[in-house]
Amino acid sequence: MKRDSGCSTLAEQQKQEEKLWAAMKITAYVLGTGLLIFTALVNSLSWYVQNIWDASGHFWQTTWLKIYYLCEGKEWTIFLLGAALVPSLAFWCFNGILMVADVTGKPTFITRYRIQLGKNDPVDTKKLRQAVYTALCNQFFISLPMLVPMFYIMKWWGNTFSKELPTFQWFLVELSIFTLIEEILFYYTHRLVHLPVLYKHIHKKHHEWTAPIGVVSIYAHPVEHILSNTLPVMAGPMVMGSHIVSIAVWFSLALLTTSISHCGYHLPFLPSPEFHDFHHLKFNQCYGVLGVLDYLHGTDTVFRQTKAYQRHRVLLSLTPLSESIPEAPRRAE
Repeated sequence: MKRDSGCSTLAEQQKQEEKLWAAMKITAYVLGTGLLIFTALVNSLSWYVQNIWDASGHFWQTTWLKIYYLCEGKEWTIFLLGAALVPSLAFWCFNGILMVADVTGKPTFITRYRIQLGKNDPVDTKKLRQAVYTALCNQFFISLPMLVPMFYIMKWWGNTFSKELPTFQWFLVELSIFTLIEEILFYYTHRLVHLPVLYKHIHKKHHEWTAPIGVVSIYAHPVEHILSNTLPVMAGPMVMGSHIVSIAVWFSLALLTTSISHCGYHLPFLPSPEFHDFHHLKFNQCYGVLGVLDYLHGTDTVFRQTKAYQRHRVLLSLTPLSESIPEAPRRAE
């Protein structure tokens, strides 16, 4: 009997080993095939992007030279155009559309994607006027003067006003570095202004909006606007000595991205604003932009246990995520 039980145990072990080996072979096959397909797709995508860039490169280079000569090569004029005017137009055009939706509740194509249901529906116009006034003051009296020292730093680099545009590949490298620098500086300065003594006198102003709207992205105390809103975005181009066109694109993207993060609507095909919207709702979670440092420091643990975390993805359909992943019904008291 003992011999039979020993044989059966040995046979079972052999079967388990065979199953494990078969599973390993299947896993290796799937991963290997997936890696090959992924590599092929990346190479194909890079090839297509490069071809598109090569085809349009002459157009962009010609357009840039027209602007350059229109400004008569005056570096300060070109710098103000790229670092101030273009990003400001991008910010106010985008937020102008959002403010119409906030005030009128129309078009429903936008308002049906509201994150915090029942909030800002419609927005308090008195609070909105104050937010717009503060945002304009921050832009004109803080951001604009800060461009002066930046201009001289960029001029020292000697590449900013070149007649030749940077290559597309180099711009992508710069964009990655800009994003990394912004994430680091914004996360730690943001946590700094959440210290009780600084929060009370500085950051509390921004958190008056527990359900934020787009323009609130730069509704802040002047000190916060310098530390958290402006320096993290300016630092990357100053470190890299970037071309003014790269600066214009980066500043515009940064303003549009923070507007989306604060807009209060989880719109289709745009980056998810759930992460930062949750920060305004709960105050002590989700301090960063990308969420990488929040993960490393454990400042997103509560967020990861919520429905908001499940909704934190790019919406690829027209059905609002508040409908497909609704909040759990509140318990009756």
